[in-house]
Amino acid sequence: MPENTPAITAEDLVKVYPGRGRRPAVRALDGLRFTVPAGRVFGLLGPNGAGKSTTTKILTTLSRPTSGTAQVAGHDVLREPGAVRAAIGYVSQGASTDPLLTATENLTIAARLRGIGASDAVARARRLLQEFGLAEASKRLVSTFSGGMRRRLDVAAALVHRPRVLFLDEPTTGLDPEARAAMWAEIRRLSGEEALTVILTTHYMEEADRLADELLIVNRGRAVVQGTPDELKAALHGDSVRVSLVEPDAARVRAAVSNVPGLRDVVIEASAVDGVLAARTDDASAAVGSVIAALDAAHIRYGQVSASHPTLDDVYLHFVGHTFDGAQGADDVLEGQAA
Repeated sequence: MPENTPAITAEDLVKVYPGRGRRPAVRALDGLRFTVPAGRVFGLLGPNGAGKSTTTKILTTLSRPTSGTAQVAGHDVLREPGAVRAAIGYVSQGASTDPLLTATENLTIAARLRGIGASDAVARARRLLQEFGLAEASKRLVSTFSGGMRRRLDVAAALVHRPRVLFLDEPTTGLDPEARAAMWAEIRRLSGEEALTVILTTHYMEEADRLADELLIVNRGRAVVQGTPDELKAALHGDSVRVSLVEPDAARVRAAVSNVPGLRDVVIEASAVDGVLAARTDDASAAVGSVIAALDAAHIRYGQVSASHPTLDDVYLHFVGHTFDGAQGADDVLEGQAA
């Protein structure tokens, strides 16, 4: 792959899943387009059903687009699927290693399946176990590993053939804070020392902020906004105001704060038991007092009230309009169809 070739280019990707019985057809991707420079950690964000899983499946040759084109490591996903698979590693949300084998056995088998010779496969396994801090556990059954150790082994298994692009799907879900921090360090090391392009799908805003050199927010199968975390946060001028709501009525809350001076981009999320009011303002100190007074006057119960500079959570709310816990979307529907 030439030095200046992007790691990934996607042009006008459309994916339509045909209907089944009474279920209508689902348009999971609707003209998605983006570019990923080589050697970067690229975060792919979006609500459930935004099209993230469908995008990953197309880029890893597990699914074909209805229309549009995509290249990974300089290879077309439709015309050169074999070359794409040879150039990528993929770590799914679930464990990919065999719990009844040792760590060394898992990596050696993974290397052999990738066409690596026997002696080189063993050497590669030893090298990866050392790099991922698993050398002392190399002869232990994977069933005895902690969650963090198993996750590191999953990543190591995806790297046995030295791919140029690594796809990580929710790599730290379920890990404790210490294991999560260790995984973050490994991802940064891989990007820096190995010049590896990492495509990171995550629900953790802090993870995206800490790791990603660039982010793409996807919603309803389309690219919403792309940029570095700092660029996206800087685009939201002013400060953020957040209020935890107790047994909220969204309509009442919105009416109560509608006349607060300087409050804009108001987003209210409410369930039967709790919720949040998020808004932007140029004068947080004045707005917080006015919001509290308005809620008190309307007899609306609330909890913590905070003001801060823009965060990725604020960016996400601004461009998508709700949190990751929003309504079911196309990818969720398709999971049900697959079942």
